Amino acid sequence: MTKIEEFKSFVRQNPGLINYVKKGEMTWQKFYEIYDLYGEDENIWHSYKEKQKEEPKAPSPSSSNGKVTLNDIIGMAKNINVDKVQDGITSLQKAIGLFGDLFIKDNKSDPVKNYEPRPIYRKFED
Repeated sequence: MTKIEEFKSFVRQNPGLINYVKKGEMTWQKFYEIYDLYGEDENIWHSYKEKQKEEPKAPSPSSSNGKVTLNDIIGMAKNINVDKVQDGITSLQKAIGLFGDLFIKDNKSDPVKNYEPRPIYRKFED
């Protein structure tokens, strides 16, 4: 098993590490470097595991009687990265344009249909 596969199995055993990455406190690169240097040494990972136990889980918006409040919606809107949304929309527009160019026939007449062969008995500038 490679070192990366060992790290993946370690993360599966400690799913609390995912929260650090989602919150932006750590990156997978930093976690992997720590794992590469120290391995699964309990002393190194102790601080991350303790914080994981201390943090109570916030109730999800859907679990409170199935109602989503305005504060929940505002909280979700704050987490949206507008630049990434704009990049996604731009790439979607490009893809639609590409498919449109491929599948929608142009109204211009086909140059092959307009070709008229020159009579054999005529020269070029007759």
